[in-house]
Amino acid sequence: MTTLKLYNTRTRTKVDFAPIDPENVRMYVCGPTVYDRAHLGNARPVIVFDVLYRLLRHVYGQDHVTYVRNFTDVEDKINARAAETGRAIGDITEETIGWYLEDMAAVGALEPTAMPRATQYIDHMVEMINGLIAKGHAYEAEGHVLFAVDSYAEYGALSGRSVDDMIAGARVEVAPYKRNPMDFVLWKPSDADTPGWDSPWGRGRPGWHIECSAMAHDLLGERFDIHGGGIDLQFPHHENEIAQSKCAGHDFANIWMHNEMLQVEGKKMSKSLGNFFTVRDLLDQGVPGEVIRFVMLSTHYRKPMDWTEKKREEAVNTLRQWAELAEENSDPPADDVVEALSDDLMTREAIRLLQEMADDDRRRELYSSAKLVGFDLAEIAKRPWAKLFSVEIEDGGFLQEGIDYQPTVGVVGWGEIDESLKEASFSLVHRWLSYRREKNWASADALKTAALGEGVELRATKTKAGVNSGLATLMKDTIDPLKLEALR
Repeated sequence: MTTLKLYNTRTRTKVDFAPIDPENVRMYVCGPTVYDRAHLGNARPVIVFDVLYRLLRHVYGQDHVTYVRNFTDVEDKINARAAETGRAIGDITEETIGWYLEDMAAVGALEPTAMPRATQYIDHMVEMINGLIAKGHAYEAEGHVLFAVDSYAEYGALSGRSVDDMIAGARVEVAPYKRNPMDFVLWKPSDADTPGWDSPWGRGRPGWHIECSAMAHDLLGERFDIHGGGIDLQFPHHENEIAQSKCAGHDFANIWMHNEMLQVEGKKMSKSLGNFFTVRDLLDQGVPGEVIRFVMLSTHYRKPMDWTEKKREEAVNTLRQWAELAEENSDPPADDVVEALSDDLMTREAIRLLQEMADDDRRRELYSSAKLVGFDLAEIAKRPWAKLFSVEIEDGGFLQEGIDYQPTVGVVGWGEIDESLKEASFSLVHRWLSYRREKNWASADALKTAALGEGVELRATKTKAGVNSGLATLMKDTIDPLKLEALR
């Protein structure tokens, strides 16, 4: 059987994965707080752990893997959104969960075995909190219940920080009822306008961290194999999960895995910088979900990932090529792709191997191996963006009378393309090359951006004879030729 090697954040070492029970391999991944659309960074852990889920199913069997990813549907951000919009909390969470599942399906993620909601586990949380109080690990104060960090000697082991460092680097809530500034809330009171449940400490609601401990324990048992999430959750969320679960008497997770953060064009994603995107933003702009997935997996999950326009273009072109070449079959994936993924999810290496298969015309292997990484190339081949018509003209000769469009060799066409659209596309690439020849780069770049907005991708290339040329690729089957003609 294939041996998986996974990097355990807690021990800071790559370890051989040995499941507690090979008949039921168990993984928990922290899910979203459901009050708004998932942004691009939220998609990274979903895609990363989807690859691990697929790999575990391949190695141990589809019926022998349990994957749990939760929804946080009780949280102050949700309450604030309800107050801001005047909408019912239940309506907001239901709508947002629907959005999330739709967007994650678009990037090729399988649905987990279970997707529990925090509000379904209030009784389990109350029971766990009661147990922590009884063991001296938590205390009640002014309607709150807080976990006593001093009662757990290993607090900070996951993040590798001392308590003093954590106090200095964290936004610690100052409250007079806390015995220690690092003590965190397990339960807090609710007023009449805030969601609440009856408890031994009065009407209230759970703190953020306790929900994952309660759900993981109920669905995966006292000890399970893998706990995953983004590196931003390592502290305080995962640190607090470990503390409360261990003190409740649960062994909890054997291996902790964290994916690194995401940037956009080399900068932190931020609304103030104008580079903040939700997954839906990109999908609505015409970026295919498979392309989002490809770009995410082109960087190893433990390294920061930079979303760039160049990477998006490369992903589109690569997936088009693969989809055209692949031959659908039910063969097992290639051993070297399995080995790459088994070495701490080396997805970048897996993609390199897939490209080798495409270059060597190994069509059956390409299809079956890509599927393990989450790309169904037969389905991609049906997508409009993968069935394109391109117009190519040679730079240096295109001003001569009589030069005509020609479909690029190897590009799948849509059949009969309207003559007016052909002419408009030819004229568009002609103007673009003219700007480039004149070194009028500002106009060339502006035209390229405007063309992409209309569904036409412009890029410089070479003919088969090695002559510089310009290529206009029609990326949609509903393009207005008059709008192309009007672009300058």
